[in-house]
Amino acid sequence: MNTYGKTGGWGLPSADGDFNHSSNASDPILVSYKGPMRRRLIRIALILLLFPPLLAAVAGWVAAPAFLHPIRRELTPDLIREADASFTAAGATREDFDVKAPDGALLRGWKVRAKNPNGNWVLVFHGVADNRVGVIGQSEFLLRAGYSIVMMDARAHGASGGPIATYGWLERNDTRAIIDALLSSEHTRLSPLAPSSSSASFTSLTSSTSLTSSFHLFALGESMGAGIALQSAAADPRIEAVVAEAPFASVREATYDYAGLRQYPWLGKTLFAPGTWTLLYRDEKLAGFPVAEISPVKAVASRAFPVLLICDEKDVALPCRHSEMIYAAARGPKQLWVVPGAFHTAAYGFEPQEFRRRVLSFFAAAAANPAARKGERQGAQHAAPYKQKGEEGAIPTRSGQVVFMPVQGGGRGERNSPPLGGHELSCPCAGFGRLS
Repeated sequence: MNTYGKTGGWGLPSADGDFNHSSNASDPILVSYKGPMRRRLIRIALILLLFPPLLAAVAGWVAAPAFLHPIRRELTPDLIREADASFTAAGATREDFDVKAPDGALLRGWKVRAKNPNGNWVLVFHGVADNRVGVIGQSEFLLRAGYSIVMMDARAHGASGGPIATYGWLERNDTRAIIDALLSSEHTRLSPLAPSSSSASFTSLTSSTSLTSSFHLFALGESMGAGIALQSAAADPRIEAVVAEAPFASVREATYDYAGLRQYPWLGKTLFAPGTWTLLYRDEKLAGFPVAEISPVKAVASRAFPVLLICDEKDVALPCRHSEMIYAAARGPKQLWVVPGAFHTAAYGFEPQEFRRRVLSFFAAAAANPAARKGERQGAQHAAPYKQKGEEGAIPTRSGQVVFMPVQGGGRGERNSPPLGGHELSCPCAGFGRLS
């Protein structure tokens, strides 16, 4: 108890309530600060505890529109010249490829044919606030290997229309329209059958011997584009395999990293959690889509298809936790490759030779796996393509039983260990074989 001494003055009250002078003027008067100090400390603690969540909630509410309207990177003449130089070096030829999305948005992109095409196509998806030129490096080595590519500006990005970006909710339907347009434009080379967006047309297309013997469709994406590619493959079985670098596990999980200042995701789940709540709540109201259903984790669990997940070891935007969650949920053949020292979407820059080897081997193995493709096509004959919650007839397709097996050998940064501690895992399923 804190005290101070004071000589003279008033003493303690007498029994009748009157104050009298102290009998001893030198006696100290005892004053306690324990109660007021405790209340002051409690007030300070409450302010420190409540202020960050309140500030985060306000910040999330204010930032919500920007989440739906990312910065648009324009497709400038300089970027087009850069892309053309890359295509020329690979001996490829490009043509404009415009597709109308189901909601009427005009999607703009390129269809680029390899100099010596192997008959297969790859849909290439760029990241947020970027455009089609952002994946030109991956496109060039695919073209050199004989894969023709389709590279589009995502909705609300680059030269494409669309009022908002939805991170897969509308984009997966855009992908279906792009595939329909691709098959329609290539039908004279691939098959006499004209495609349609219906599942019946898909079954007739994939059952054509001339088509399946010479044509395979794959997808490759990074960051936002990786998440869109995975969700698109779940919605459209015509995509046979997906390479996804730095994908997000779900929109909600990604907001934890941003709310945690890209360093401490636990902050986004605890002290700054109100920021994620208000951001996602307002976005749901503004855009009209269920945030919980924008989830590559749910996508890979709904349909078994081969996935090669690439995570960058020093990625702070979408750390390896996201890829590990997707890997754990995937039902089909799967690999997880951690690229040592790489930052967000920088795997190709850090390990170009190994990146090319893994991607090309992965696509080659997927194309050479008739058992898995047969299982998918049989599933497509009995069920409509997977649809997310909120759409009618949500029926996931199914294929062979999953058997886990670690990959052997390979390049730098791989270990045969569980995904949380290892650098690479592989799951060959339904006769898929090793992907090393």
